[in-house]
Amino acid sequence: MQEVRNIRQSDVVHAVSRMQDYIEAHVSEPITLHQLAGTAGYSQWHCERIFRELTGKSPFEYIRALRLSKAALILREGRTKVIDVAFDFVFDSHEGFTKAFSRQFGLPPGRYRRETPAIPLFMPYRVSVTPASQEKEREIMSTTTKTVFVQVVERPERQIMVKRGVKATDYYTYCNEAGDKGGCEASERIWGVLSSVKEALYEPIGMWLPPKMIPEGTSKYVQGVELPLDYHKPLPEGYEMITAPPCKMMVFQGQPYKDEDYEEAIFDIWELMKTYNPKLYGYEWADEDAPRFQLSPMGYRGYIEARPVRPVNPV
Repeated sequence: MQEVRNIRQSDVVHAVSRMQDYIEAHVSEPITLHQLAGTAGYSQWHCERIFRELTGKSPFEYIRALRLSKAALILREGRTKVIDVAFDFVFDSHEGFTKAFSRQFGLPPGRYRRETPAIPLFMPYRVSVTPASQEKEREIMSTTTKTVFVQVVERPERQIMVKRGVKATDYYTYCNEAGDKGGCEASERIWGVLSSVKEALYEPIGMWLPPKMIPEGTSKYVQGVELPLDYHKPLPEGYEMITAPPCKMMVFQGQPYKDEDYEEAIFDIWELMKTYNPKLYGYEWADEDAPRFQLSPMGYRGYIEARPVRPVNPV
């Protein structure tokens, strides 16, 4: 217990983050707790404890879930035999892999390879340190000149598989409504399901729906994935399909940022969008026509959000 009390929380977070990095880099190789402890710089006992506290899983539960999800993505393409995928991800036998896959996703890998239904892929939550001086840093950064790339793109008529909340108007309230357990675990599971859909037109998105797409008693903010109009596979329980008309979206993309600074990156784009005049491009906002959406924050590409527009003087 003394070891736990004498370690700063930021050190614990960085240690778990290093373990996550190691697992990601060596997921197709045998991984021992001894190796993870060496990466983290603490005892094996302590590493296992802090990893579970911050990720919700033991290191080996985390590794197995990640391996099975990466294996599913390969099987989804239908070009690799089940036994080869099993061995690639350090399973000793076809039987052991099949049993683990079935327990994780509710169907055997051979059937998944043939039918590729939506399944709850494991999407690891990456731990990070939130600066204690966040508000001060935000104030400094918001006064600093930044480059934001703006463009208008076309979205075709499409279906959107969505998972609704109840009253949520943003990501954080949505997380607490979207599953029986609420919080990050529910959101990660939803994102895993959306990310598993082979026929997706684009990557999964968080959306603010226009009033015409919000049934009474459901949330404005939802998560979903855009699909072709001819997609007809069975939907996972709790999901539904809506049809979105063709539209134009004005996309805002900020500069790359450190992953722990994602809140600042989002804040900066939101501040710009509050005052941005789309008429500079010959458009006006059209929030009632289509969902406004955000992509998953990833530091290497900058924060990306899109808002529907229509031409000011359509021909």
